[in-house]
Amino acid sequence: MFEQGIITRRELIASGYSDRKLAASIAEGTLLRVRRGVYARADAEDSVVRAVRVGGRLACVSALRLAGVFGFDTDLHVHLRHSASRLRSTGSERLHWAPLIDERGGYVVGLVDALAQSVRCQHPWHAVASLDSALHSGLIAEHDLGDVFGSLPGRYQQLRGLIDGRAEAGQESVLRLAFLRAGFSVDVQVWFEGVGRVDLLVDGRLVVEADSRLAHHGWELHVRDRNRDIDLARLGYMTLRPGYQRTMFATAEVVEAARVLLARRRR
Repeated sequence: MFEQGIITRRELIASGYSDRKLAASIAEGTLLRVRRGVYARADAEDSVVRAVRVGGRLACVSALRLAGVFGFDTDLHVHLRHSASRLRSTGSERLHWAPLIDERGGYVVGLVDALAQSVRCQHPWHAVASLDSALHSGLIAEHDLGDVFGSLPGRYQQLRGLIDGRAEAGQESVLRLAFLRAGFSVDVQVWFEGVGRVDLLVDGRLVVEADSRLAHHGWELHVRDRNRDIDLARLGYMTLRPGYQRTMFATAEVVEAARVLLARRRR
């Protein structure tokens, strides 16, 4: 009955709620009045509730993050119909007015629309990372990219050739694109006998692992990674493990570190 935890007063009444029961549910805290004629369950996703309170639906990067797809921006993104009225924006939201590819749906735009919006809204590397993430997770297929890029102006079409669904994390995509732009050769998800798969192999000699707190929590995993580094060194490879913050906020420093390591190795 509740789509994304949201329901209208009309739907509540049709399902058997009386005005008295509705008022009691609000008083008990099991229902929250979001805006005129619209209510939410107490456990509804906060970002969806906030988008509906504005007068639209969750969109762009916010919708991607809700679906488990990489999105760098943490602002609230809201899609609004051109006929939207009684808006309650605080001024901190990022509002989207362009028509959707799929106008159906409830209080969260569809994933294809969210991806198309994110291409317009994010840095190109972050946009590619979102598309990589959606492909890798299986939430979209290759043919869905046609719908995404079919709705975008020509200046965005070059990004399609940069997409690689093998990337397992957003920061991995960003590093791959940064190294390519700097003129390095990059191999993705390379397998080493006795070691396993690594994120990136730069110029055939430097293994780059895109570490994150989420994927590397716990001492046992740190020990495993250090052992992998030793095994890679025994095979003649150097290893670089930049953390998420350094990768995403100081990408050029990571690239420069790789450049220095590779230059010293050549000497």
